[in-house]
Amino acid sequence: MKKIALVILGLGLLIFLLPEQRINLLSPLLPSTSWRTKPKPLLKYSFENLRSRQYPGSEIKLEKIIKKEASYTSWLFSYQSDGQRITGMANIPVKSYKLPVILMLRGYADDEIYFTGLGTRKAAGVFAENGFITLAPDFLGFGGSDSSSKDILEARFYRPVEVLNLLASIKASSPSTALRTDSNRIGIWAHSNGGQIAISVLEILPASRRIPTVLWAPVSRGFPESILDYLGELDDQGLKVKDAISDFSQNYDVKDYSITNFFNDITAPIQVHQGLADLLIKEEWTAGFVSGLGTAGKNVTYFKYPRNDHNLKQSWDLVVARDVEFFKKNL
Repeated sequence: MKKIALVILGLGLLIFLLPEQRINLLSPLLPSTSWRTKPKPLLKYSFENLRSRQYPGSEIKLEKIIKKEASYTSWLFSYQSDGQRITGMANIPVKSYKLPVILMLRGYADDEIYFTGLGTRKAAGVFAENGFITLAPDFLGFGGSDSSSKDILEARFYRPVEVLNLLASIKASSPSTALRTDSNRIGIWAHSNGGQIAISVLEILPASRRIPTVLWAPVSRGFPESILDYLGELDDQGLKVKDAISDFSQNYDVKDYSITNFFNDITAPIQVHQGLADLLIKEEWTAGFVSGLGTAGKNVTYFKYPRNDHNLKQSWDLVVARDVEFFKKNL
C-alpha cells in the first residue's frame, strides 16, 4: 500500500511541475479522457455552421464619387460585416430605380499595388452601361476596409461571410433613395480566386436563394489543394502556409471547409469561361468542376477559348457580351 501511495503522489507531482503536459497525461483516479480539449476557433467557418448563422446586413453607404461616365457613376461605397467596415466600388446607372445588382468578386491581388476596382472595374463598366448596378467589395485588408484576421486561414474562410453580409445589406439598403436596388434580382460575377468565394457562397445559401453566377477561370479545386497548388510561387515556398494547413488538418475535418463536398447544394444557373492558354488555372480542373455540376444535374454552361490567358483578354469582348446576355436572361 505504501508503494502504491508513493506512485500516486509521484504522478501528482509530475503533473503539477509540468502543467503543459497535462493534456497528454491520464490520472489513475479519473476516466481516461483528456484533461482539456484544444480550442477550435475556426469551427464556426465550416460550411454547415456558416449556413446556420445569421447575416443581418447593414446600410450600404455611398461615400464619394470616384468617376462619372455618360451612363453611370462610379462611387466608393462601404458596408458593415460583423461590425467591420468594408469598402468597394459601386457603379450606378443614371436610371437607377429598382435595377438588378451584380456582385463583382475579384481574384488575388497584391495589397501593395491594390486600388478600389482592381480586377473588376472594366467588366463592371459594361454591366452598368447595360442597366445593372454593380458592387465590387475590396474585402478586408484592402482599399479603405478594416484589417483582416492575422490568422491566414481565418482570413480566407471569412471571405464568403463578407459576401453574404453584402447580400444581406443589399436587401437592407434597397429602400434608400441613394441606392435603389431590386433585392430580388441579384447576380454574381467572379474571377479566379473570386470564383472560389462565389462557389462557397452558392453552397452556403439556402436552396431558395437562386443567384445566377458567372465564373471566369475559377479556382474550383477543393481545400486545401486550392492553396497548396500555388505555394511554389511564394517567396518562402509557402512554408508558413503549409505549416498552418498541417496544424489545421490535425484539429479539423478539412472536408467541412471544401467546396468540392457541397456541389450538390448549388441551385443557381452558372456560366463558366476558361482560357486554354491559362497558366494559373488548368483547363482540366475547370472541366472537372463543370462535369461534377453536370453529373449533379445542375444548370451549367461552359465556354472554352483557345489561345486565351487567365484574364481572357484575347476574347474579352465576346466573353463579356455572353455575360450580359446571361444576366439579362436570368435577372
